[in-house]
Amino acid sequence: MAANGNAEFSFANNGSARNGLSRIQTEKKQNGICHDDSAPPVKAKTIDELHSLQRKKSAPTTPIKGTEGAFAAISEEERQKQQLQSISASLASLTRETGPKLVKGDPARKSETPKAHAVHHHYHAPTISVSDSSLKFTHILYNLSPAELYEQAIKYEKGSFISSTGALATLSGAKTGRSPRDKRVVRDETTEDDLWWGKGSPNIEMDEHTFMVNRERAVDYLNSLDKVFVNDQFLNWDPENRIKVRIVSARAYHSLFMHNMCIRPSPEELENFGTPDFTIYNAGQFPCNRYTHYMTSSTSIDINLSRREMVILGTQYAGEMKKGLFSVMHYLMPKRQILSLHSGCNMGKDGDVALFFGLSGTGKTTLSTDHNRYLIGDDEHCWSANGVSNIEGGCYAKCIDLSREKEPDIWNAIKFGTVLENVVFDEHTREVDYTDKSVTENTRAAYPIEYIPNVKMPCVGPHPKNVILLACDAFGVLPPVSKLSLAQTMYHFISGYTALVAGTEDGIKEPQATFSACFGAAFIMLHPTKYAAMLAEKMQKHGATGWLVNTGWSGGRYGQGNRIKLPYTRKIIDAIHSGQLLNATYKKTEVFGLEIPTEIDGVPSEILDPINTWSDKKAYKDTLLQLGGLFKKNFETFTNYKIGKDSKLTDEILAAGPNF
Repeated sequence: MAANGNAEFSFANNGSARNGLSRIQTEKKQNGICHDDSAPPVKAKTIDELHSLQRKKSAPTTPIKGTEGAFAAISEEERQKQQLQSISASLASLTRETGPKLVKGDPARKSETPKAHAVHHHYHAPTISVSDSSLKFTHILYNLSPAELYEQAIKYEKGSFISSTGALATLSGAKTGRSPRDKRVVRDETTEDDLWWGKGSPNIEMDEHTFMVNRERAVDYLNSLDKVFVNDQFLNWDPENRIKVRIVSARAYHSLFMHNMCIRPSPEELENFGTPDFTIYNAGQFPCNRYTHYMTSSTSIDINLSRREMVILGTQYAGEMKKGLFSVMHYLMPKRQILSLHSGCNMGKDGDVALFFGLSGTGKTTLSTDHNRYLIGDDEHCWSANGVSNIEGGCYAKCIDLSREKEPDIWNAIKFGTVLENVVFDEHTREVDYTDKSVTENTRAAYPIEYIPNVKMPCVGPHPKNVILLACDAFGVLPPVSKLSLAQTMYHFISGYTALVAGTEDGIKEPQATFSACFGAAFIMLHPTKYAAMLAEKMQKHGATGWLVNTGWSGGRYGQGNRIKLPYTRKIIDAIHSGQLLNATYKKTEVFGLEIPTEIDGVPSEILDPINTWSDKKAYKDTLLQLGGLFKKNFETFTNYKIGKDSKLTDEILAAGPNF
């Protein structure tokens, strides 16, 4: 060892130490200094320098399209400047001259803030004397990675924890669900004639001026902060029809939630992102002003379709952003002759696609998650001339009573990167108790769609072969499966029926009919019949079949009959996918006039016609007429609406409903 001149120590053969071991002999180096040269020393002179070495800069250098020469890329500094100018324009107050002074990076890391990138956007509006907010810098945390967002949440947001499986557990504050009564849409020349207003409509109107008051309030709040999170992402996996969205928010939780729920751009796509098609200003920690016209609480979710903007005040529930964008897609897509749908969607190995519609509790998630088929998406889809495409880049799953046995895919998706909303966990082990409703029953997990093992990437597929409408009928009179004509499909799609089991005052549980137009009334923008007509047209053009599947009761209403067994429902769905049900023999039911098959492999034939399962035939008839009456009453909202020039199609849809 000593021979090569590098060693300071050697075991000399001559002589031994007192205990008989060979003596260690030290050799003095020429310069008289003894080094530990097992590794070269670090290049840093200070601890801050050492920390900066730990993080490698990630800067894409892809050429921007349209520049001269194949490799003409703009400088990194210029790119950063353009990006910040675009964000400053988004955050510009419309009554003041400029957007805020922006700088990239975390304010906690002062030394890293490059002064060259500070940008401000000039607006030509009336000049107002300088304000405090125009003197300060707002730090922009732009498209941070999940790891960076975890750090921000853990450091700065109370109630943020890492669960035992690596998910980020967060709290959404006082609101643990959507606030549909606080959602407003601007009624102006653009939307006056297009949107569905009035009785039964989810669209509550506000005027342009009030929207601007709320926008100013949100923008002022965001600009007063030291830092804001900005996400630039996409909606819709169909590349021809994707929408660019920008989300400006004050919480790492909101940024990570949208990172998971929208489609994540590649570094190249991000460089060429440009101006967004739609912008969300999420100032949810700050209330709206109760004295403002149209406000009914301190919460307001406002959509302005002409300005392509959405403002959130007074609620930190992240689902408002997801569903707000879904409402926007329900307006933008039909304008391009694309049908937006609140549905699950999967595809067989042979490319046969099925759409699943159903309200909460009907089994939509359970039945569209099928290990023999590819998942295209679980909640929001578009049907265009190219086929179907998922709108989102993630899943937002209910977590209440979640178990590994019942929902293994969701269970396994709750890992690093996933947002867990309002769940309760053990303070020591951080293990989540999914049965605990202490914070809310609406506990949720938001994760990227690729966390589901059998997902089809990219999330697009050919035209659907089957359109499956799910109802959980607690009255026990709908057949387990019926084949629908086009008019019947439209009727049941517009109705959007299920029956929940609701507790009455004296504790008796009674079935309660729930109708939600197009199986998503809270999100539709146009009149339901417009979506129904588009659905029928696409089904007719591409040869799709409509089915009504009851996942509820049989042999009596809730409390008397029994829930239809899940294995039977799965067999029915399998028979739809395989095409076996198209060749079955059918008979017609009374009142609803539904075509029901006489036999299906693996399903007892007697349950296929509900009358066979009721011992009290009179009670069956009475209940059937009761449900028929509820359908008729619900449909009155839609009967005065004409589709096209005459009322022929409306009459045809009406005739497809219950007749008695």
